[in-house]
Formats: sequence, C-alpha cells, structure tokens
Amino acid sequence: MGELLAAVGRDAQTLLRQEAELAKAEIRQEAAKAGKAAGMFGGAGFAGYMVALFLSLAAVFGLANLMDTGWAALIVTGVWAAVGAVLFVLGRSRMRTVSPKPERTVETLKEDAQWARHPTR
Repeated sequence: MGELLAAVGRDAQTLLRQEAELAKAEIRQEAAKAGKAAGMFGGAGFAGYMVALFLSLAAVFGLANLMDTGWAALIVTGVWAAVGAVLFVLGRSRMRTVSPKPERTVETLKEDAQWARHPTR
C-alpha cells in the first residue's frame, strides 16, 4: 500500500511539473504574438510620423513651387499613409488573436481534476 501511495505521489508531482511547463510554453507563445503585433503598431506609428513629415514638406514645396515639387511630395505622403494604414490593420488583427489565458493548460487541468475524482474511468 505504501509503494502504491508513493507511486501516486510521484505521478502527481510529474503531472504538476508537466502542466507548469505547458503553461510556460503557452505564455511564451502568446507573448511572441503580442510582440509581433506591437512591432506592427510601432511601424504604423513610424509611418504616421512620415505622413506628417512629408505632408509638411508637400505644403512647403506646394506653396513655393505651386505644382511640380509639391505634387511629388504629396505622392510620397500618400504612399506612407497607405503603408501606415496597412500596418495598423495588420497589427490590430494580430493583437485580436492573442489570448492571455493558456487554453490547453486549462483544459488539461480540468481533465486531470476529473481523472483524480474518478481514476477508474
């Protein structure tokens, strides 16, 4: 009987260690996804800065030259605005996929608890 209890104790310890490792792996995975989404938000911020810079240059050149240089600067500004919009939309969609809760760990813990209550099933 003592051996059986010791084996159950070792198995329970192993199970808990494995659950902790699974939780760590899931959290690392979600943090990586959040990091990539944050990088895209950073890119969108930089693109927004470039929009303001080139829009300002376009206004200066537009007033100074009335057409040629100003239109060229407006085209560059439009490109940066498009880049910023695309990066923002991509970052937002990636951020929505991030789950702070380790789903698989929660499921396996529920299964473990159910097994512990009814080990013969």
